[in-house]
Amino acid sequence: MKEMSGARPPHVLMSDAERQAVTERLARATSEGRLTLDEFEQRVVGVLAARTFADVQSYLTDLPEEQGSAPVSPSEEVQAVLAGITRKGQWMVPRQMRIIGRAGSVTLDFTDALIPHPVVEIDVQTFASTVMLVLPDGASVDVESLLGNRRVVKVPVVQSSGRQHFIVRGHQKAGELTIRYQHEFWGWHW
Repeated sequence: MKEMSGARPPHVLMSDAERQAVTERLARATSEGRLTLDEFEQRVVGVLAARTFADVQSYLTDLPEEQGSAPVSPSEEVQAVLAGITRKGQWMVPRQMRIIGRAGSVTLDFTDALIPHPVVEIDVQTFASTVMLVLPDGASVDVESLLGNRRVVKVPVVQSSGRQHFIVRGHQKAGELTIRYQHEFWGWHW
């Protein structure tokens, strides 16, 4: 943690942006295979609860120092115009996403994704499109600010402590938005 501890004394309070930088570093370590998803989740919970640089030191001591790594983008736009877009497996989830669809389809599977922040905000702006959001087990969703046809299947709308929470807002016209967990049957997942 040279880049942080060298610039700031360990007893100095961390800002939200500095905590975010540490969680992004943990996410990169996970994508490199240095941490398991369980280790990543446990460390992120600790980092988000940390107040000082000294508090986060133990979560980083077994990781190599980084040299100018690119941070996770805080936002991303996904456009599906007369096309289909699917994301699944291990992919890095930004804090904010915008889905733009015109006669297209978007499937975002967050089941195995690397999510370095507790809340993900998704702005949906679609017309004649289908959108499928597959959330990780235990995640919750808030769709109160979403206008249009939506279907939330067995996903709680109350945020659970220590679990991912998704806020979905925007406009869905002449299409459908489905939010659900991953289906499983005899070892098959979809």
